[in-house]
Amino acid sequence: MGRGIASQPRTYVLAIGISGLFGALTVAVSRVLGWATDTVVVPAIGGDADAQGRIWVAGGVLALVAVSLAASVAGRRIFAGMGVADQQAMHRRTVTRQYLRLPMSWHRQHPTGQLLSNASADVEAATGVFNPLPFALGVVVMIGVATVALLATDVWLAVAALVVLPAAVVANLVFQRRMTPAATRAQQLRAEVADIAHESFEAALLVKALGTEDREERRFAERTGQLRDANVRVGIVRAYFDPVIDMLPNLGTLLVLVVGVLRARSGAVGTGDIVSAAYLLTLMAVPVRAFGWVLGELPRGLVGHDRVARVVDAEGELPPGTTPLARRAGGAALGMSGVGVRVPGPEGPVTLLRDVDLHVAPGRVVAVVGPTGAGKTTLVSLVPRLSDPADGTVTVDGVDVRDLDPDDLTAQVVLVGQQTFVFEDTVRGNVTMCDPDDPAAPTDDEVWAALRLARVDGVVRDLPGGLDAPLGERGSNLSGGQRQRLAIARALVRRPRLLVLDDATSAVDPRVEQGILTGLREHADGAAGGPTVLLVAYRMSSVLLADEVVHVEGGRVVDHGTHAELLARDAGYRALATAYEQESERRAARRRDALDDEGDEADDLDADLGGARDEQTTGEAR
Repeated sequence: MGRGIASQPRTYVLAIGISGLFGALTVAVSRVLGWATDTVVVPAIGGDADAQGRIWVAGGVLALVAVSLAASVAGRRIFAGMGVADQQAMHRRTVTRQYLRLPMSWHRQHPTGQLLSNASADVEAATGVFNPLPFALGVVVMIGVATVALLATDVWLAVAALVVLPAAVVANLVFQRRMTPAATRAQQLRAEVADIAHESFEAALLVKALGTEDREERRFAERTGQLRDANVRVGIVRAYFDPVIDMLPNLGTLLVLVVGVLRARSGAVGTGDIVSAAYLLTLMAVPVRAFGWVLGELPRGLVGHDRVARVVDAEGELPPGTTPLARRAGGAALGMSGVGVRVPGPEGPVTLLRDVDLHVAPGRVVAVVGPTGAGKTTLVSLVPRLSDPADGTVTVDGVDVRDLDPDDLTAQVVLVGQQTFVFEDTVRGNVTMCDPDDPAAPTDDEVWAALRLARVDGVVRDLPGGLDAPLGERGSNLSGGQRQRLAIARALVRRPRLLVLDDATSAVDPRVEQGILTGLREHADGAAGGPTVLLVAYRMSSVLLADEVVHVEGGRVVDHGTHAELLARDAGYRALATAYEQESERRAARRRDALDDEGDEADDLDADLGGARDEQTTGEAR
């Protein structure tokens, strides 16, 4: 709470200061009421004419204090609300910024639903305590002033009035002990419910295609049922605590009246002193509840804060470099030396790459091939620095990527993955990834040039609106291959010097894929020189267009050379290439069979129509 207040000092100084003023004015109301009782009300009832004439004065004083009290309440609530809103915005910005900084390896270990919960429900839980906090701190001022006033009146009356405070502390200790585990469980289940919901939304096509809606419903209902039970448990604990906190001021008022009557009989206090003390406790009923609100929110707030802190304090952030990467004509040189990658596993570190040495000259097209699980994606993801190797170095133009300025690296080294994401935006927005008024945004001519090179310009022209055509959620009005080509155009419009394609054309028709790779090849051979291309390939048509081939297996580079060289000396690559060719032939055969079937159906239809015409002619002749 101290760090939260320190993060918004001006807002909370005003909120707490006004709340303290509210506490002092509350005590002032009780004192004015006591004064009015002794000097105006009791004498006026006894027939004192002067006292009866002072009724309006007493009423005016009470009204003035009441107006001041109302103004302080409004100010406290305004600034307290501003503080909570600022706190939530700050936490969400911090969490989101940390998400962007952490490497992909960290994201793969944390479900998306949990990350959404951290930035929403956990932030709300962590900041919920700050809403009643200024009020509760203002109550401290009220209690301090009230204590002084009560002690000045009568010690025993003060003891009777303030005995509720230790009772409230004891009630809170018991409450926290029972509330913390219940709140922890509820927050964890909120994250799990969000994760299941996110998976169901993402897998909507799969669920619909396989008819597993009932299973998804049961899975979601089971977890939401657990969340309901956890929330009920929280409510039960809260249901015991809140009435106790509400009851304490009333018990204090009753005790004050009993002690006050005894003290009044002995002549130690007057009637106005008893009325003042009792009214003060009546006014303190709501402020003391503010303590209850803070104490009630505190366990949930601590749980939310701990869950947010685990993200903010997570290690693994890639420290940014400062070395600029000069933009030159042509492609960039890529180097890997002694590269090794290890990830944590249940039984110790698991090695994904080891002793990888690779050197690619500027402007070359290099295909990375290998069986599933060989480490191809891990290898190419090191180039744009989605993660750092455990051993060795990865260099671009001779500079370690860990030392490069992140803006220069992302501007000149671009990765296009197999899983393509399309934003719910226009074609132009998805390709440029810039705001419409951004002066650094690519021009429309540059966008069209990238679309042509990605062989998707015809698709865009056919869309109503062209570059301004809105694309649905995740590009729902585009096919998988069209989305992949759009992603390639998104990369090409940045004029990268090193383009990494991680099976980025898997959903693209082989002829279109060949056209894209041929265009890149011709672009690389042009006068200006094109980018260096590193592509993970599964089709021999792609491999044959590459200048060099890198064979990866078991996390190691087995061989590196031209396609012909590897066929001659690498038995593993020869078997892999044969399998690729057989798969390509099977796909081509299936396409030919489909076309032949369509042709046979057309011939049968013509024959049926011809027979029908002959029968009709014969019937007419008859």
